[in-house]
Amino acid sequence: MSHDHHDERPELTPAQITAALNPPPGRNGGDLVVETLQGLGATTVFGLPGQHALGMFDALRRSSLSYVGLRVENNAGFAADAYGRVTGEVAPLLLSTGPGALTSLAALQEAASASAPVLAVSSQIPTAGLGGGRHGYLHELRDQQASFRDIVKSVHTVRAASQIPSAIAAAWESALTAPHGPVWIEIPQDVLLAETTLPVVTAMDATPRELYARPELIAVAAHLLSNAERPAIIAGGGVVRSDASGKLRALAERISAPVVTTFGGKGAFPWEHPLSLQSWLEDRHTTDFLEDADVVLVVGSGLGELSSNYHTFAPRGRVVQIEADAGKLESNHPALGIHADARDALADLLEAVTPRADPAAAERVAGVLGRVRERIAAQGLTLEQHLVAEIRAALPDTSPSFWDMTILAYWAWSAFDARHPNTMHSAQGAGGLGYGFPAAIGAAAADVTRPVLAVSGDGGAMYSLAELATARQYDLPVTWLIVDDGGYGILREYMTGAFGETTGTELSRPDFVALAESFGVPAVRTSPETLADDLAKSFAQPGPSVVVLPALLRMFEPTHL
Repeated sequence: MSHDHHDERPELTPAQITAALNPPPGRNGGDLVVETLQGLGATTVFGLPGQHALGMFDALRRSSLSYVGLRVENNAGFAADAYGRVTGEVAPLLLSTGPGALTSLAALQEAASASAPVLAVSSQIPTAGLGGGRHGYLHELRDQQASFRDIVKSVHTVRAASQIPSAIAAAWESALTAPHGPVWIEIPQDVLLAETTLPVVTAMDATPRELYARPELIAVAAHLLSNAERPAIIAGGGVVRSDASGKLRALAERISAPVVTTFGGKGAFPWEHPLSLQSWLEDRHTTDFLEDADVVLVVGSGLGELSSNYHTFAPRGRVVQIEADAGKLESNHPALGIHADARDALADLLEAVTPRADPAAAERVAGVLGRVRERIAAQGLTLEQHLVAEIRAALPDTSPSFWDMTILAYWAWSAFDARHPNTMHSAQGAGGLGYGFPAAIGAAAADVTRPVLAVSGDGGAMYSLAELATARQYDLPVTWLIVDDGGYGILREYMTGAFGETTGTELSRPDFVALAESFGVPAVRTSPETLADDLAKSFAQPGPSVVVLPALLRMFEPTHL
């Protein structure tokens, strides 16, 4: 069976041929960039201009692309990452050379870890300066691509205008082929600025390759699951990205298999479903349950540190792993490894399994969740649980939320009901600070009709303050909740636990309410009692707002130590 998608050759009409023979004057390499992006279906681009990239930015003027300019390249990368996650579409990120490009690296690492389709287009010094000679151009690097090659899925270099459409199309296809991921294109300044007589770019095709499961592996997996006595499913981010939550639910119900979602897979399975183990992965009761399963189906997860309770998970049964990233197959546990996109593989399994009823499965799930609740209840952490519940009560069901690396986010990973797939996102892939607010800006740019929540600690918030200007400039409906505890709260806990005292964790910080207001962004200081009301008011009003919660939060006790 052939799945070739390149067999239909586009034909031009006589009018299109005439247009190709008479291209409009005043176009340059930058126009070829934006025409290609438009031809491939892009509607919104993110970025920050710089000297070598001005050809691209000038061309935006002549295009229908909407541009969202952030104040720091790394934040522009986080915004593009979130846009790619919530839409499933490619998010173009336009960057300048050297420092501008390099400042995006941490965001591209997060996009790579979380499989977000970001297409970074960077300028480069003029062609005459390339080749590793030390010419002393502004922004010059000896080998700019080398800084990105370890992080992105693929690198595409352009040295002539005629290469631009093909390079961007190849990068686009790479970004959208499962697993999604960031890609890198670089184009020299002179190529972007040089006038071109090439026809306007039309008829672009960059259809991603399909990744189907091998049928003999599906047959074995279906046999194992159909004959299991205690099957269980771990659903990761791949289920969310491939829009496979409906198929996951159908399979779980057909074989009576309890489902736990990873933190990247939040919302992949209904939270209150009788078979839902929710996402209490950092809990020994959940780990014990999964170890007791005779067949564990892992879909769209590599079972990394967080998904394996810090590598303490030691399955005793057979593991079946469906994963689009070949490098993650059996990277942590021996398994029947199936290299496939989650959605297609789950569809194949649904057809192949024999239904099995297990009336006791829901009872066992309820038992595990009860033991988890008792463990948490014994730790006296009512404030933290109250805050998670208040946020859930205030946030509209379909509104996306973006969580920075902060204690409240670590609670949310385990305890927050995402209600819908692809609505809860965090920086837990690479684990860098500063993700929440710029990511929320990217999601709001994708859909301005629904409010978006960002959650940061005061430490992470300091990375993103400049983007208050962006949120105001574009009037985006982002509510930013800043939990202010005067420092890096989780590091304070780690250091106190490990060394008995802290170093470098205590922070002087601004009056966040006054600061937000100086940007023209309305802000309020809230309390645990008024949080839900203050958030609801923020979500109901148009444009950006800031809610500051002074609170000292604690993490629940880990079970992996």
